Amino acid sequence: MTQYDAIVIGTGQAGPPLATRLAKAGMKVAIIERKLFGGTCVNTGCIPTKTLVASARAAAVARRAREYGVVVDGSIQIDMKAVKARKDKISGASRTGLEKSLKSMQNCAVYEGQAQFESPREIKINGELIGAPRIFINVGARAIVPDMPGLDRVPYLTNSSMMDVDFVPEHLVIVGGSYVGLEFAQMYRRFGSEVTIIEKGPRLIAREDEDVSGAIAEIVEREGIHLRLNAECIRFEQGGNGPVAGVNCTVGPPDVRGTHVLLAVGRRPNTDDLGLEKTGIAADERGYIAVNDRLETNVPGIWALGDCNGRGGFTHTSYNDFEIVADNLLDGGSRRVSDRITTYALFIDPPLGRAGLTAAEAIRAGKRVLAGKRPMTRVGRAIEKGETQGFMKVLVDADTKQILGAAILGTGGDEAIHCILDVMYSKAPYTLLKQAMHIHPTVSELIPTVLGELEPVADSESSQAALPE
Repeated sequence: MTQYDAIVIGTGQAGPPLATRLAKAGMKVAIIERKLFGGTCVNTGCIPTKTLVASARAAAVARRAREYGVVVDGSIQIDMKAVKARKDKISGASRTGLEKSLKSMQNCAVYEGQAQFESPREIKINGELIGAPRIFINVGARAIVPDMPGLDRVPYLTNSSMMDVDFVPEHLVIVGGSYVGLEFAQMYRRFGSEVTIIEKGPRLIAREDEDVSGAIAEIVEREGIHLRLNAECIRFEQGGNGPVAGVNCTVGPPDVRGTHVLLAVGRRPNTDDLGLEKTGIAADERGYIAVNDRLETNVPGIWALGDCNGRGGFTHTSYNDFEIVADNLLDGGSRRVSDRITTYALFIDPPLGRAGLTAAEAIRAGKRVLAGKRPMTRVGRAIEKGETQGFMKVLVDADTKQILGAAILGTGGDEAIHCILDVMYSKAPYTLLKQAMHIHPTVSELIPTVLGELEPVADSESSQAALPE
């Protein structure tokens, strides 16, 4: 058996930087990758999808060119093979760069293949046994394929297989009205597909406040995307021209006839083939590895980072997992997962930037909530750009004066949200940001204005109750 000081399983967003820190600290490190270096973000997630979003936005802006006094001769054509080639080039450069970096690193051995635990300190890889007193699991997650009647009889796509699509589907039927589904829905509608979103729930992205969900529904419907909500019993069959999705909805025909189906109903961790049963590592019924606030499993010497621990599910939370573990192990830190503030974005156009609690969550937590809200139609930067959909909303604790959360749905929202997030981390009162001077004309300059227009939110879980418009 080859002995190492540390073994890292997986090359997603947490694994490689952790291996680098450990190797630079003088440890002998092994890192294992069974398929594509870089994990979800590099290959099937953030980098390729946001590259596709950029191409889709270019098409949308070109179609609106006359609104800005710009004349584009001829119709707007989409070359999906060129769109895919651009995406592949950008994603591929990131993947190959990471692989080259790892394979050239001192004190680091790279193994390619499936890792299997033989014991809490031993892993078998390609028939070879390797061991270490410290093992870090960073195996990521994959798309859920739900148990829906007839799904096994029709072809379907996931976020991973969508990366191979080099054509414009005639009618893309997307099952799931949350973040992944919405991003693909808008981009392919802009590429020219007819798009229908089928969602079991009564509204899109149910974890958001109702006003956010409603505004996003208006944005996608305005682009011609069909919504089928309250689809309680989704079923499939093969029709003459493609798959047919059966839906039990309160409004609309009972069937949706499409040409292609995309499943976007959630993720599951890649832990079922690691041999965890040989380690005693605790995991929940879905396969997420249980960890404490320091990302340690119940087995000493084993950590779980990234999507497989169920403590984030984003690239930035995965990278932050690395920072927490590295600081605690190498720098004498005492960082905890519970210290971080929930934050993420939905990269439709315009984007949604989110930080902290929703209004409904804050009310359920017993907070006395103050809220300020401003439509993007009253934001100069949005008006100048001709992008006035959405709104800004900030929530404040009436007792502590600290910011509880915010949603910026609108142009630049994915960047402007960081103004609020940084103040939240400082635990400063909202008045610090309210009195700040920002650059004009920007979206961020209106955040102090919103904070100057706070009003009490009624003691109700309705996120729209008593919010100013």
